[in-house]
Amino acid sequence: MARAPSRRPGVNRRAQYGLFASYVIAITAAIAGLLMVVIAAADPAGFSVIRSTTSEVTRPVAAALRSAVSGIGSLDENVFAYVKAGSQNAALRRQVEANRLKIIEAEAIKQENVRLKKLLKLTEASDSEVATTRMISSSSSIGRRIARINAGSLQGVMTGMPVRAPEGLIGRVLIVGPNSADILLLTDSQNIVPVRRAKDNVPAISSGLDDGTVEIRPLSAGRNPFKPGDIMVTTGTGGLYSPNIPVAVIVSIKAGTATGVPLASPARVEAVMVEQPYEANIPAPPQPATDTDQPAS
Repeated sequence: MARAPSRRPGVNRRAQYGLFASYVIAITAAIAGLLMVVIAAADPAGFSVIRSTTSEVTRPVAAALRSAVSGIGSLDENVFAYVKAGSQNAALRRQVEANRLKIIEAEAIKQENVRLKKLLKLTEASDSEVATTRMISSSSSIGRRIARINAGSLQGVMTGMPVRAPEGLIGRVLIVGPNSADILLLTDSQNIVPVRRAKDNVPAISSGLDDGTVEIRPLSAGRNPFKPGDIMVTTGTGGLYSPNIPVAVIVSIKAGTATGVPLASPARVEAVMVEQPYEANIPAPPQPATDTDQPAS
């Protein structure tokens, strides 16, 4: 029967060589260390030279090892800084978005304050105010151009009353409910308004075209006196609309007529004022004195 191979290190040649090399290295290191101690004691100057030379030789290796150790040590710091920077960027983006929303809200409030101040000046200057309210909707159905306001008969609104905004004329009350009313807009073809050119009183008639614009037709025959940029205002004729209310600005000229855009667009107007008809504000002329009113002599 064959003998089992021995598992002792002496039998394995590779293990023997490894063990021998480790012994040689250990003995050499011990001898070198002892030699350094002897040289340091016997010749300190020579030992300093040897130490300096060794330091110069091993400096690149030591520097590389130190850089590697420093890089590994700062790896967690870099990862933490990256994560922290990402969270800070997200927080800054949220803050910028919040500030942008606040700026938009502030601008909207500013514009609303400007509109309300204009309406306040209008109501202070008018002695025919019935109600001040808001435009709550507007529609352009097939046959009508109508808007709705948040005031009705309970607030004193009646059919036929003019409706205006600080920018100009809106239209007139068409249908009245208890707390709301429908307004026939200037752009409706059934709404006809006597107007004049603001700078020289050239008379004309404004009527809606059912497409968001109005037609300005001069009363005088002959050449069309209007040109783009002319401002048209009410004349007070007819007794419904007060004079000098801005109506439209002319944007184009056709043969014998002009096309204008209302200065008070229902799409942009929010606050409006309902007024008494113009004739209702005209004081009655004084009655002539009669014989019965004279004092007896």
